[in-house]
Amino acid sequence: MSTLQTVDWLIIAGYFALILGLAWWVIKKGQKTSTDYFLAGRHLGWFIVGASIFASNIGSEHLVGLAGSGATDGVAMAHYELHAWCLLVLGWVMVPFYMRSKVFTMPEFLERRFSPAARTVLSLISLVAYVLTKIAVGIFAGGIVFSVLLPDVSLFGMDSFWVGSILVILFTGIYTILGGLRAVAYTETVQTIILVLGSVLVTIFGLHALGGWSELRAIAGSEMFNLWKPLVPHGMASTWAPVKEAGRMAWYFNDNYPWLGMLFCAPIIGLWYWTTDQYIVQRALGAPGEREARRGSIAAAFLKLLPVFIFIIPGIICFALAKTARIPVLHQELFGGGNAIIRDQAQKAFPLLVAHVLPAGVRGIVVAGLLAALMSSLAGVFNASSTLFTMDFYSRLRPGASQQQLVWIGRVATGVMVLIGLAWIPVIQGGKGLYDYLQGVQAYLAPPIFVVFFLGVFSKRMNAKGCLAALVTGFALGIFRLAVDTPVKLFHAKYAEGSFFWIVNHIFFQYYSLLIFLVSVAVMVVVSKLTAEPPYEKIQGLTFATTTEEQKRESRATWSWGDVVASVLVILGILAAYLYFTG
Repeated sequence: MSTLQTVDWLIIAGYFALILGLAWWVIKKGQKTSTDYFLAGRHLGWFIVGASIFASNIGSEHLVGLAGSGATDGVAMAHYELHAWCLLVLGWVMVPFYMRSKVFTMPEFLERRFSPAARTVLSLISLVAYVLTKIAVGIFAGGIVFSVLLPDVSLFGMDSFWVGSILVILFTGIYTILGGLRAVAYTETVQTIILVLGSVLVTIFGLHALGGWSELRAIAGSEMFNLWKPLVPHGMASTWAPVKEAGRMAWYFNDNYPWLGMLFCAPIIGLWYWTTDQYIVQRALGAPGEREARRGSIAAAFLKLLPVFIFIIPGIICFALAKTARIPVLHQELFGGGNAIIRDQAQKAFPLLVAHVLPAGVRGIVVAGLLAALMSSLAGVFNASSTLFTMDFYSRLRPGASQQQLVWIGRVATGVMVLIGLAWIPVIQGGKGLYDYLQGVQAYLAPPIFVVFFLGVFSKRMNAKGCLAALVTGFALGIFRLAVDTPVKLFHAKYAEGSFFWIVNHIFFQYYSLLIFLVSVAVMVVVSKLTAEPPYEKIQGLTFATTTEEQKRESRATWSWGDVVASVLVILGILAAYLYFTG
């Protein structure tokens, strides 16, 4: 039977009415030009920008995957969630270059800085990344939520997992296709409020059911609350090593997060995601100027401090409730009646808490928050994908296309990306965890993009040939790892132990990511140095060294002491979290 009561359904219905009503209000304004459709006419205020960035980020991988990671590994994955400082880098370092160039997409910025070929390659990489991660993961997580909350629902032979996945796509796709970025951004602002409220309620009621914070720490143990100790392989004297097997050095060990790999890999992925990914930066591009874009980034940084406490902690709470069998159904679901948690079941931690800990009424608010996160995350990637395809491929193939044609193609592209994402769900289902899957794929695709953007902005000597060589080489290394991993995930294939493919498959994704990063840096620097300098007059304002004094003055005029103080407070909040969760 459904765990939802009448009052819950009324609240959920109210949520859908609010979202669809807001989306309809935006759609009625019309989307006459590509700027209107893809960048909301560049009229988004700073709070809308900040809330939209946060809502786009906080999606399926958090509600399902991150809480599941909390149940199995404690606060270990908080390294990725304490990346609020990366948003400050976006606002203070990268936004001036992006806003000055007046681009629609991140690949378009690379074209301005390097070459059209660089734009094409990055667009292709980004679209592949969205299919492999955000679209498929978002759809899959929607199915997980529905399968827990409405386990008995079926339609045309499909179980609740597939019914939920399809419903999430339909509702989200309708307003995204019709309303563009403005509809996405405005609905995401409302969804952010609902999401934060609902997740806070899960933490509060979960702690109450358990007996408080001290009881949680006592049951879960100190390792679950240590950012570093869970990352250290048990019984290893040399914790830097990438490998361990049966007490001797080998090519891998069972723990997923070696501390040294996390220390260096997480910032690379974080800076790529928060400062160069179309999915996130598109919201800042929708602001009217540097001041609003920067303040929106700072606002998003404040919100980004929350996930540790409203997603990871509920995962640990669910683990503690299951471990003590205070709620028998949780023990059965997560432990299967045994003494060890079942990792594949852990991704149900958050919806299980919603179903079995929250009272009626509150449960409806939280389910609305769950749906808000799933829908906002998918809406963001739908819009980003259609923008990339339309502006970086179609508009270049058909330079004479009208504004109405560009908008129509963007809508068609959204539908195609959804169908491709559906086909990848079996791959994710075969993985060891939603968040592990997401971080692994991102770790393979992020390094070359991070390298070309940051070396491109910080060094005027880097040229188009170096950029293209780094992108192609890094992308090839990442796709190779995915090609090796996919048969294992999809078909449960096994490589002969000790063979080349077995070794590649078992190397930590963090270390493989660092390998891609180092190779990409070397390739870009060497190729750039061995070839001609770029035409500096054509990249004026796109690197620190080629920014004019007038451009610097214009940028500084958008600063304020309030922005500086707010940024410092974000840094202090991050440091406080690291100090508390290190011991």
